[in-house]
Amino acid sequence: MNEALTAETVMMKGHNGDEVEAYLARPDGTESIGGVVLIHHLPGYDSSTKEMARKFAAHGYAALMPNLYYRDSPDASPDDAAAAARAKGGVPDEQVVGDVAGAAAYLRGLAGSNGKIGVIGHCSGGRQAFLAACSLPLDAAVDCYGGAVVHVPEGAPASMKPLVGLSKNLSCPLLGLFGADDKFPTPAETAELSRTLDELSKPHEFRTFTGAGHAFFSVDRPSYRVEAAVEGWDKIWAFFGEHLAGKA
Repeated sequence: MNEALTAETVMMKGHNGDEVEAYLARPDGTESIGGVVLIHHLPGYDSSTKEMARKFAAHGYAALMPNLYYRDSPDASPDDAAAAARAKGGVPDEQVVGDVAGAAAYLRGLAGSNGKIGVIGHCSGGRQAFLAACSLPLDAAVDCYGGAVVHVPEGAPASMKPLVGLSKNLSCPLLGLFGADDKFPTPAETAELSRTLDELSKPHEFRTFTGAGHAFFSVDRPSYRVEAAVEGWDKIWAFFGEHLAGKA
């Protein structure tokens, strides 16, 4: 595996043509690359999620993470920007979809792009990855413990609405990675979503990890579970390899 890559901050056109900051990581010396839109978690556009973007680039994908909080907090720290977003009730769903659409267009326009685009997100980003896959023409989607897809718990940002009703519009295969000890979403909720997708004949694969809760991919948090994270990454590489690889 050639892990040479270039990573940088760029500007892209998001929802309504707004200029939005984004973090781009892409492999060097690769002739044909698939693209991954990486949606950051609720804590924001932070270093740990940028590290994930570089991980995708090391595995041969161009990854772009738009800063969903840029409009209101362009110069704030990730923590302050996330707090401001929460205070406003979260990022509106239509704005997220517009920003993901802009990121997908940016990736398709890169030299060497094969035109195939996937989306992945963790926590609130997992919910938004499902939202994007039900709203845009994409090639693959990965939902990592995204809550508020089936039920919205008390205390969630006001902008969060259930998304399960959009399942009929799912445009691509979906990989779901969840923790058995998670409360947001619970295993019962992810099982309900799986049944809904089965009824609609939507291709999906869900894996629930025993002994893992929310945020088990986060290496810098006590919730990190190495076995679940390692197997989860293996599933992501196999899934994107199946749906995003190849020449245009």
